[in-house]
Amino acid sequence: GSGKSTLLRALLGLIPAQSGEVSWNGVRLDDPASALVPPRSAYTGQLPALFSDTLRENVLSGSGQARLNRAVRLAVLEPDLDALGHGLDTPVGARGVKLSGGQLQRTAVARMLARDADLLVFDDVSSALDARTEAQLWDGLFGEGDVTCLVVSHRRAALQRADRILLMVEGRIVDSGSLDELLERQEEMRALWAEDAG
Repeated sequence: GSGKSTLLRALLGLIPAQSGEVSWNGVRLDDPASALVPPRSAYTGQLPALFSDTLRENVLSGSGQARLNRAVRLAVLEPDLDALGHGLDTPVGARGVKLSGGQLQRTAVARMLARDADLLVFDDVSSALDARTEAQLWDGLFGEGDVTCLVVSHRRAALQRADRILLMVEGRIVDSGSLDELLERQEEMRALWAEDAG
């Protein structure tokens, strides 16, 4: 409720920004909505939408087959394939109704990873994941990928792996730095950290 998703959408040009500017690799983007699109970037929102098709088609969504296995592995979907009955050929139903919340989120992440994007944008995509699966997801992404990740999250697994964290309170960025720096100087960060301990 602090405005993280709104800020993210403004950075991507999905809603009009009231002020500021967006740069990519030091170059100002006059129109982020036109610049930060596939194949340069891939985005998954808090409530990802799937097509009424198979798991495979939802992951590939026009991408080549070559990246499928890696995308499924990094999104920690492999353990689910046997349980789904038909593996990647399992129909997911309208908007993914046949999948659990975690499977839905990880399918959307796999769809992102099936592209060769320079920027991966995650808007709280691990909220329906258990701690172990979430840790596997971030470890795989940050361990294997040479990609920039912009992650909206208040969860420990994401925060521990971040190079830089922006702390928002009531719609304003109040501080930025490493996790250790923010835990040392910001009571709000310590409260978020303690809240996600359980």
